[in-house]
Amino acid sequence: MNLPYDEMLNEAGNTRPHYRTFHRWLKQQSDTLMGLKRAEAELIFRRVGITFAVYGDDLGAERTIPFDQIPRIFSAQEWGQLEAGLRQRVKALNRFIYDIYHEEAIIRAGIVPAEQIFNNAQYRPEMRNVDIPRDIYAQIAGIDIVRAGAGEFYVLEDNLRVPSGVSYMVEDRKMMMRLFPDLFQEQRIAPVEHYPDLLLECLKSVKPSDVKKPNVVVLTPGMYNAAYFEHSYLALQMGVELVEGKDLYVKNEQVFMRTTQGPERVDVIYRRIDDDFLDPLSFRSDSTLGVAGLLTAYRAGNVTLANAIGTGVADDKSIYPYVPEMIEFYLGEKPILKNVPTFQCRKPADLAYTLAHLNELVVKETHGAGGYGMLVGPAASKAEIQSFRTHLQANPEKYIAQPTLALSTCPTFVESGIAPRHIDLRPFVLSGKTIKMVPGGLTRVALKEGSLVVNSSQGGGTKDTWVLEE
Repeated sequence: MNLPYDEMLNEAGNTRPHYRTFHRWLKQQSDTLMGLKRAEAELIFRRVGITFAVYGDDLGAERTIPFDQIPRIFSAQEWGQLEAGLRQRVKALNRFIYDIYHEEAIIRAGIVPAEQIFNNAQYRPEMRNVDIPRDIYAQIAGIDIVRAGAGEFYVLEDNLRVPSGVSYMVEDRKMMMRLFPDLFQEQRIAPVEHYPDLLLECLKSVKPSDVKKPNVVVLTPGMYNAAYFEHSYLALQMGVELVEGKDLYVKNEQVFMRTTQGPERVDVIYRRIDDDFLDPLSFRSDSTLGVAGLLTAYRAGNVTLANAIGTGVADDKSIYPYVPEMIEFYLGEKPILKNVPTFQCRKPADLAYTLAHLNELVVKETHGAGGYGMLVGPAASKAEIQSFRTHLQANPEKYIAQPTLALSTCPTFVESGIAPRHIDLRPFVLSGKTIKMVPGGLTRVALKEGSLVVNSSQGGGTKDTWVLEE
């Protein structure tokens, strides 16, 4: 059996060139020192309030995400290839979302079946023929990347609704610079701390056309949301107001914020609330999180929402298999990044194969997130497989299946010392006047030996991600 691709060591056990400086340093560090540094990081993260909530967790609502002080490192060449693929993919996805709410050319071309779009729970007919600034729907995209096989990159999924985790990317870098400043003197590591500046620039660039100096706010569901730390963090870093639905109101198809000095018009809303809860007059009437009349102001072009309403149809896992064809259709280019081979269980032949190979495959809900509602066949018991088989047979259209990839591993400091653990990467792509991204992203690590599930809600941790400058 082939071992997973090791980010630091090649097949012969030699250090990869871009890891050599770090590896020399690492061999000089004792386990005692590394353990003390890990404890220091956890103490600082908790003191600063860098936590996330786990719904239904009896151990306490707030936790720090485990932080591993051994970074994941990319060479400039590797990152250049990855960045080109990410730019290409996000550009095509934005074209696709525009198309399905306007000309529907990809449907008429027979590339994506109409029912896959119009029957999708994330498709919003209210957005048909609504024009938005620069025709950009996913201003912020978090694309999950894995490395497998001989080191090839694959896109695992596209997160285009309210992708989270970027605050941990920035704070992980600050923590590494605090714990090990000498490392940053020895190597030229591309910065990521300017992400909030790029985000604000992106949000301002998609302002309504009649506005000169846009007023930007971050809309949060409130302090009990799992990602509330990130909402407040980004608002603070951008120097904009953090608001809840009750702080805003709509008048004359414009959005206003209540302030102690009186009403203040809002032009761009970076919303961290799902579509269903944005406007109780148009979507869920029982929502207390949104703003009554927001859709009307949005359709009138008087406010920009980032990301746009209806964007979720493109990050649904049932649409994912069509992205390589989207790239060729809209851009006339061959995809730079590969998809993971995917079985669509709504198709009888794909369902039959999946049912016959459940012990080998990863099966996911098309609307699922956070590592929930999925089966990792090789790690599941016979009882779990049998139970999942029942759900799959009852609702095959709600699932896709993929081969179990041997995700690459990166040295990680665990209780027993330094050992390989599986990782993925979530780079954040900003689409405004131009497409921009910071070099790096959020590396997530599965801390349990052998585990392939990196999600923080499932016990995963994070690492700093370095891109070495030439």
